[in-house]
Amino acid sequence: MTPRSPKANSVLVQALGSGIRSTGNGLTDLPLLLRKVMEEEAWRAFVTPRGELVEHERFVDFVTTSPTAGLGATVELLRTIVAADEVTLDLLDRALQRPSHVHRDDDQGDVDNIHIRPSGTSKEAGLRRLRKDRPDLHADVLAGRLSTHSAMVKAGFRKRKISVPVSSAEDAAQAIKRNLEPEQVKELARLLAEDD
Repeated sequence: MTPRSPKANSVLVQALGSGIRSTGNGLTDLPLLLRKVMEEEAWRAFVTPRGELVEHERFVDFVTTSPTAGLGATVELLRTIVAADEVTLDLLDRALQRPSHVHRDDDQGDVDNIHIRPSGTSKEAGLRRLRKDRPDLHADVLAGRLSTHSAMVKAGFRKRKISVPVSSAEDAAQAIKRNLEPEQVKELARLLAEDD
């Protein structure tokens, strides 16, 4: 992609910043706008409304810097805004990762990434793991063919779990029969029949 000029980037950056600071107007457009800012890397260099050139090396600096030189937001706010949009969430995770030229022993490298790295079972952590270890399933998630959780189960990174209603033994049995193979149902019955 051909880099856009800082002046052209300013339109995107100002629209995104304005949308984040608004109290509801245009919130549905924010994930798409954020995606465009990240895809075009408009955040790296743009001109403020006062005509000042602003340049950022790291996306997190762009996010946290006060308006109009940045968004004046938090990483968590952006994650909340894009939580339902897996493509934009994945782009956000990529933008927040340490640039390849930053080393772990740099003064600021680890400190800045402590609060922005996803962990555990978050959707963002799942997308990162799939992107790294199963790009085929990662592509299926971004294309909307699989959920992040389903792809993680399919890859063997998470165990498949089911909900079993406990309102009655019959309801529990039906849920188990729907979700387990017949051999597994027999083994479960055997284990349940064993005396402790």
